[in-house]
Amino acid sequence: MSAGAQVLAYSMAWATFGMTSGWWVARWSEATLDHDTWLTRIRPWEQEGRIYERVRIRRWKDHLPEAGAWFGDGVSKRHLPGRTDTDLRRFAGETRRAEWVHWMNIGFAPTFGLWCSIGVTAAMVAFAAVVHLPFVVIQRYNRARLHRLLARHGRPGSRVRTVHPHGK
Repeated sequence: MSAGAQVLAYSMAWATFGMTSGWWVARWSEATLDHDTWLTRIRPWEQEGRIYERVRIRRWKDHLPEAGAWFGDGVSKRHLPGRTDTDLRRFAGETRRAEWVHWMNIGFAPTFGLWCSIGVTAAMVAFAAVVHLPFVVIQRYNRARLHRLLARHGRPGSRVRTVHPHGK
């Protein structure tokens, strides 16, 4: 297969998997996404999302595309839908939904090893990380901010673990 045909085939594989994972996760219930899991929970080293401000996330996050509303009753994550407890919790669920999609896309990359050389597979893994990790970071940053907002108002169920930024 020519190099051009390979690039086309790999691009189609990425697009197919990306659309499929987005479509599938869009069908997950709100109850499935109303809590953090081992994958989505904010870790102490993330300092309640403040660690991402070191990479100037506020400058670049709004320049990346947002596809949350592409499937069914999906929700765009460009703006908070409201300020009620229900709105904030639903928005946090939507950040989990988006995070799962991007983690799935990263996880898809090694499957190229089934039909590609190790070099191409390594390139696909690197590509997945470069393309999808910024989206994961945005979702984690936004969710950590939501947790802080819910905790600040003493709202139950915020599941916030307070971590002092200096480890105290």
